[in-house]
Amino acid sequence: MIYVTSDLHGCSVADFRELLDSAGFSDGDFLFILGDVIDRGEHGADLLRWISQQPDMQLILGNHEAMLLACDFIFDDITDENLSRLDSKKLNLLSTWLYNGAQPTLAGLRRIKNTDPDILEGMLDYLNDAPLFETVEAGGRRFVLVHAGIENFDPKRPLDDYTPDELLWTRPDITDRYYDNATVIFGHTPTQYYGDAHRGKILTTDSWICIDTGAAGGGSPALLRLDDMKEFYR
Repeated sequence: MIYVTSDLHGCSVADFRELLDSAGFSDGDFLFILGDVIDRGEHGADLLRWISQQPDMQLILGNHEAMLLACDFIFDDITDENLSRLDSKKLNLLSTWLYNGAQPTLAGLRRIKNTDPDILEGMLDYLNDAPLFETVEAGGRRFVLVHAGIENFDPKRPLDDYTPDELLWTRPDITDRYYDNATVIFGHTPTQYYGDAHRGKILTTDSWICIDTGAAGGGSPALLRLDDMKEFYR
């Protein structure tokens, strides 16, 4: 079975495993995580570390992981003192990440660096290798998996022709339509953005599915099983 989830935003490993257990996720199954494992919640660094060690999971890069990578200049020496020596460009990158809820992740990365710097290096390598999208088939259907949707969409345009920003930061309108022969699945925009009736629930249209159920704002993430389109909530 193939599952997707998104925007875990620092939930604990125990809570995430409880969600997986509720779906009966087991050997032979595979999970795609559509970005934003980290930030806002307290456990993002530990959750990313755990996910990076799972052979049956694939992280697709989210905008929060992209912000982390843009700030990799601080990971050689994660201290408060070195912030005063950053140039304006780096300060702006770090300020943007901090504004978007990075502080718990930075604290967790600092702890991991202090106890096992090789683990931190492996986590950064894992993020650098994470793709911006995947295409999969399950249950007789084709799916395009991406963090935020597809900005400036053109059905004739190859997926690898889109810029990272077009796949990481867009917020599709409810009326947006994508492919005729594939369903696009994304997170990034909490489903409540499309109306309070969708709060905390996966939103499905005839062209796309949004699976960000609001964990960043205190809600719970969800799982979608692509083989039969069954939804699971914690």
